[in-house]
Amino acid sequence: MSAPYSNIFDKIPKQLSEELFETLLHNDYVHIERIVSRQHTTKAGFWYDQDGDEWILLLQGRAKLRYKNRSDDIDLNAGDYLLIPAHTLHRVEWTDPDCDTLWLAIHL
Repeated sequence: MSAPYSNIFDKIPKQLSEELFETLLHNDYVHIERIVSRQHTTKAGFWYDQDGDEWILLLQGRAKLRYKNRSDDIDLNAGDYLLIPAHTLHRVEWTDPDCDTLWLAIHL
């Protein structure tokens, strides 16, 4: 069976009322998704708390990520990557208002 073929920059909707989460691959060991943020942030008061590690790569745009146990934001630019260990409370504080912020997220 051949692997699916596509381009991570294709088929981004012109209108996005909220962040777009798309699964690219999912099996028993890994979940890979594309996330498109268009000036989106995490809802006030909400913190992501995930059971597994998440490795993220910012492919396009800019973002600010915040860990609950850290007072300063983590500034991310295109090409930056980061491992978020399981159960590390985190949120997206800001994404670029001038272009789509495109993430590749690998959940382990």
